[in-house]
Amino acid sequence: MRPTVDELRARLQAHFPGDPIEVVDDSAQHAGHAGAAGGAGHFTVRLTSARFVGKAPLARHRLVYDAVLDWMPHRIHALVIEARTP
Repeated sequence: MRPTVDELRARLQAHFPGDPIEVVDDSAQHAGHAGAAGGAGHFTVRLTSARFVGKAPLARHRLVYDAVLDWMPHRIHALVIEARTP
């Protein structure tokens, strides 16, 4: 079962306290997709953090994935990540 937007935002806020985070549930756009069949969600995450300063995009994404690794792939099938610096 996919997390709610609030659950995902809370998880990310625990790893990125005080940073602005926007979470959008894109799951409805993927209805019928094989990855959505088991109930896992598709989300877009927009996150601005000083922790990303000096890091390549892949390293930024890894920091975000680390926060939800235990939810993948059973609760979260896909994340679109926009990881920006302040």
